[in-house]
This record gives sequence, structure tokens and C-alpha cells, in this order.
Amino acid sequence: MRRRERSVCARLAAFAAAAMLAHAFGVPGMLGCTPALAASNKVRITQLSDVAFGSITNLSVDAIRSESVCLFADTSTNGYNITASGNGSAGAFELSSGLQSLPYEVQWSGSSGQSSGVQLAPNTPLTGQFSSATQQTCASGPATSASLVLVLRSLALSSATAGTYNGTLTLVVGPE
Repeated sequence: MRRRERSVCARLAAFAAAAMLAHAFGVPGMLGCTPALAASNKVRITQLSDVAFGSITNLSVDAIRSESVCLFADTSTNGYNITASGNGSAGAFELSSGLQSLPYEVQWSGSSGQSSGVQLAPNTPLTGQFSSATQQTCASGPATSASLVLVLRSLALSSATAGTYNGTLTLVVGPE
């Protein structure tokens, strides 16, 4: 039996908080990622990279980072589904620093260049997506075909304890 999905890690930034008057947050680095092998070429996600939030000094606004990726689906309808899971309990999307945690949101858009999308729930497939990619790595046709959006809400940021926060996000893409 051939595996019909592709699992890819999207690395989420680590947070380092400085004990400053402004209670500023910075992002020093990223986590490693080892994508799982897939036997099927029905779906493929490429052009994922580290997501860095940089220095966050205004804790009264949401911190949002998005990246355009290539999502290719070789099905009769170019359809796919995407499932995200974090490294929190039951796949929750959260960064951790020791015993402290910092929740984040994951959004997905079937169009590239977006800064918002459909909010994903951990381990729950978002179905009914369609890819505009015409080649597996977007080497020809559109350069990217979807957007991954990560959101740190101001409420969570303003109540976070200083520390270095780390997390990993795993994306699983399946054909439809």
C-alpha cells in the first residue's frame, strides 16, 4: 500500500523575552525539521521555511507572520486537504518555555500572498482546498499557490512570562 499523503514540518520560531520596561519579546532561532517521506506524488508542499517573529515590542497588537508556499495537487480536481498539529497536548498549537506555554493560531489560505486565512484546529483536516500550482515545486506556472499564517494574539503575548519559547508545527497534506 502506498502512502497518499505528505507530511512536512513548518518550523515555528522560538521566543526569548527580555526583562525590559517594555516587556519586549525577541525571536532568536528556529527548530529543526525532518519531513516524512511520501510514496505518492499526488500532493506536495514545498517552499516552507523557518518562521521568525523577530522582536515584538508592542504587546497590544497581534503578531502575525505569513509565508507563501507551493502546494501542488495532482488530482482530477487539483483538490487537497491539510491537517496541522502542534507539539502541545493533543496536538495543540503552543510554544513552550520550561513549564510555561504560549498559544498560537494557524491559518491557511489557498492563495499565495495572504496575511489571513481559515483558522485550523489541531489534527482536524481542512478539506475542499484547490491548488493553482501546475508543477510539483512551482518551478513553472505560479511561483507559490498557498499561504501559511501564524498568529500570536496580543492577549497571550501580554500575559506571557519572560523566557525562550520553542515549538514545532507539522503539516500533513492529502489528495482529494
